[in-house]
Amino acid sequence: MFDLTRQWAKVGKDVMAAISEFLPKQQLVLGEAVATFEAALAERLGIKHVVSVSNGTDALLIALTALDIGPGDEVVVPAFTFFSTASVVARLGARPVFADIKSETFNLNPDALRRALSPRTKAVIVVHLFGQPAELDDILAIADSKKIPVIEDCAQAQGARWHEKEVGTFGKCGCFSFYPTKNLGALGEGGAICTEDESFAKRLRRIRAQGSEVRYVHEELGGNFRLSSIQCAALSAKLPHLDSWLELRRRNAQFYNENLEGVGDIILPSVVNNAMHSWNQYSIRTIRRDSLREFLKENGVGTDVYYPRPVCLQPAFEELGYLPGDFPSADRVSHEVLSLPIFPELELAELEYVAGMIRDFFS
Repeated sequence: MFDLTRQWAKVGKDVMAAISEFLPKQQLVLGEAVATFEAALAERLGIKHVVSVSNGTDALLIALTALDIGPGDEVVVPAFTFFSTASVVARLGARPVFADIKSETFNLNPDALRRALSPRTKAVIVVHLFGQPAELDDILAIADSKKIPVIEDCAQAQGARWHEKEVGTFGKCGCFSFYPTKNLGALGEGGAICTEDESFAKRLRRIRAQGSEVRYVHEELGGNFRLSSIQCAALSAKLPHLDSWLELRRRNAQFYNENLEGVGDIILPSVVNNAMHSWNQYSIRTIRRDSLREFLKENGVGTDVYYPRPVCLQPAFEELGYLPGDFPSADRVSHEVLSLPIFPELELAELEYVAGMIRDFFS
């Protein structure tokens, strides 16, 4: 499914050189390397502020904290997403309110969002799942009409665009993950929050550093959410390669589109109008998902299932009372979705093998 050693073979020297350059200075926490990476990412995104943080989950948690989300509040999240999109809401004592998705895009259905809003709704988290931008025009219009801030979960969507503008720059803030298998991956965990709001950015920085701006003066409850200088140095070295990696991911997606069209009952992933997909995952749908996955495994092809159940049906959310069938599109997708290898360094022969095995299965 992933082979990170191939990427390292191409950029490892650059990464090690970047790390070696700053190590003698021993500015290991919130030093020059952190500021350099934040500035470089902000320039790429065309936004004023980037705040690097410990990981993508903490990025969401910090953003919600900075919006003063707490007990009695509701936050609308998609019913089909990774667990952390909703768990951060519950960790603050608020209630995640789930809304169904569009099965063809895997993303939040604007009509379902409209129905999920209540007087207690204090934020909306919109996920650009698998790298597919959500329908931001409609979602932002709905939220803005109620003066509800929108947080963009861009964990899988680094480099995706909506109306030629990178995702993460439309809502109150955008939250990114630099987990190693993401489009832009660190050497371990990492994340960032971007925003145009200067006062909001100031508070984000305070929260990531134990609620403190002046040493030993803690204005509020924060945490240790800092991203290490080593990770920022590595990310700065990788950032110039991002566009070429995205282009290779799009090439691989196009190959699958052309070679899997009309095969069996497969539903290929679509790209909505006004969007540029970043293809962190290439996810097909088939009612024979489990048997296809086993067949591919037996023939040496790695796959993954994102996600085998709607997040609202996770045991941790049992007390919320959601039941199978509450969100039909999320239920359907969770039983059908299968992600194929799409990392940039795949060779043409490997893509041909994967597509050939899938055709053999359905024949």
